[in-house]
Order: sequence, then structure tokens, then C-alpha cells
Amino acid sequence: MRTPDHDGRTSVPTIGVLALQGDVREHVAMLEAAGAGATPVRRPAELEAVDGLVIPGGESTTMWKLAEIFEMLEPLRMRIKDGLPAYGSCAGMIMLADRIEDGVDGQQTIGGLDMVVRRNAFGRQVDSFEADLTFDGGPVHAVFIRAPWVESVGSEVEVLATAPPGDRIVAVRQGPLLATSFHPELTGDTRVHEYFVNMVREL
Repeated sequence: MRTPDHDGRTSVPTIGVLALQGDVREHVAMLEAAGAGATPVRRPAELEAVDGLVIPGGESTTMWKLAEIFEMLEPLRMRIKDGLPAYGSCAGMIMLADRIEDGVDGQQTIGGLDMVVRRNAFGRQVDSFEADLTFDGGPVHAVFIRAPWVESVGSEVEVLATAPPGDRIVAVRQGPLLATSFHPELTGDTRVHEYFVNMVREL
């Protein structure tokens, strides 16, 4: 849990990484480099003990099914609804979206972000690419792997980054929720994770 500094503010928040599938170790390492404590989360009790949550990349349909098997889907929805700061990358972006295009039949999400996300929008694995983007006013090198993009956003969603072709929306924030189409955990650049850690500290 949170470690207060001398002003009573959170200096080292504990951020969980949903450890059902995906780049769990990479996100843990990046969160620690960004100044947070990090721990894998697989069970509802572990979810209750964290100040924020990262939902990693992977495969969104597999992640949804595993969340149901591990009885995590409803606890995740409740904690997000209650204001838990969360960051989703790639498949995690899909999991945080209220609506999906090109999902499989019956595919469910955690929800919370008022947006429509198109699954596998940038193409298949062979279409993976890297690009230099502007994220929240600064440069970031982004890795896209079978990545989604955001088709549309609600009025309360802030667009933080776009990418070619056609200035597709690839990073958004709505209150305590952050999502990117790309995988910052694979680049060694902690900018996105630092942004999220600061979100957790401030909220």
C-alpha cells in the first residue's frame, strides 16, 4: 500500500500488474524504474491491496476469458468503478474500453473509458511497427504489435497521442484511467509509466 512522505502524500505507491497473461515482468520492471512498488495481481484480495493497476498487452479475448475463470472480471469492474487508477496497454486498452469493434462474439471488457476501440486495427503480427510519437507534449518511441486504435472518444476523454496513418488515436486518459495502443514496457523509456505513477500519486 501507499508509503506517505513527510507531507502525508504518497511517495511510493504500490501498483499491481494484472498477471493473467501478457508482459507482466516487463511492466513490473518499468513501474519500479518509474518510482513505484510493483506486484503481480491474480486474485481479488491482491487487487484490493494496490493503489493502481496496469493491465498489460497480450490477447484481449484470452485475458477476458482468464479473468472470468479466475473470478476477477467483476472485482476489476467494481474497483475501476470505485475510482482505482488503471493503465491499459494494447490488449489492456481494449479491456478498459466501453465498446469494441471487431471483437469476437460475446467479448466482454472491464470498461470505464468512454471510447470505441477497434481490435487489431493496425494489422496482424507481421504488420507490427515502431514509431516516434508525441505523448503528453513530449517524445516517446512506441512499439505497436497487433495493436488496436481508438475509433472515437466521449467528451470527457483526453487524447494524449496519435499515430500514422491518418493520425489515429493511440493514447487517451479519462480521469483515473489511462490507455495506450502501444507497448512502452518494451522500449526502456519510462515516460508513460512515470506519467501513470504520477497519476496514482495525485489521485
